[in-house]
Amino acid sequence: MEIRIDHLLSGARGAKGLAVIIDVFRAATTAAYIMDNGADEIILAGSFNEAFRYKRSDPSCVLVGEKHGLSVPGFDYGNSPYKTSLADFSGKKVVMKTSSGTAGILAAKDAEEVLFACFVNASATVRHIKKKNPARVTIVGMGWEGKKNTEEDELCAEYLDMLLSGGVPLFDEIKERLRHAESSRRFFEDKPEWSEKDFYYALDLDKFDYALKAVKKGNEMVLVKA
Repeated sequence: MEIRIDHLLSGARGAKGLAVIIDVFRAATTAAYIMDNGADEIILAGSFNEAFRYKRSDPSCVLVGEKHGLSVPGFDYGNSPYKTSLADFSGKKVVMKTSSGTAGILAAKDAEEVLFACFVNASATVRHIKKKNPARVTIVGMGWEGKKNTEEDELCAEYLDMLLSGGVPLFDEIKERLRHAESSRRFFEDKPEWSEKDFYYALDLDKFDYALKAVKKGNEMVLVKA
C-alpha cells in the first residue's frame, strides 16, 4: 500500500486510488455526529444555491454548513458538531455544504473511492482502508477553505498515516498541540459561531466505529456509513 499525504483543494483534485478527505474543524466531525443521530445519508451540495434548491423542493429538508466559518442565513444548522449532536435526524433529508470538507470530496473526481475522516472516526477509517487494501491511498488535509494548511488536519493526516503503517501515534500530545494551535484559538474567544464544545467534540478520539464514504447516487454525491 502506497500512502501519500497531500493538501488542500489542489490535493483533492489530484488524489488517486483511495482518497481520504480530512476536515477536523469541523465538517467531517459534524457529519459523523449527524450520521450517529439517525441520518441515513448526507447529500453533498456543490453550491449554496444548490442547497437552497433542495429546501425549496422539500421544505422539510435540513440544511447544514457554513461559509467562511459562519452560519449561512437560511440554513438550519451551522457547522457545529456540538449543536448537531443535540438534534434527531432520523428520517430527514440532510444536505451539507461547507467551504473545505464537502468541497474536497466533490473535487476528488479521479479517486476510486473517497472517505471523509477526522479524529472521531480515525480508527474506523483505518480499518476500512486495511480491509480494502488499495494499492494507493491519498490522504488530503483540507485546511481553511481548501486554501491554507491547518495544524489539526495535518496532524490527523499524519495520525492516519502512522496507524496505516503500523505505528502508535500519541494522541495526548496531538491534543495538547492543538489546544494551543492558531486554528484552535477561535474556539476559546467567546465567539458564538465557534463553541468551545466543538473543539472537544472534534477531539473525542474514536467516538464512532464507522467510516464515512462518499458514493454517487444518480446525480447526487452522498455520505453514508461504510
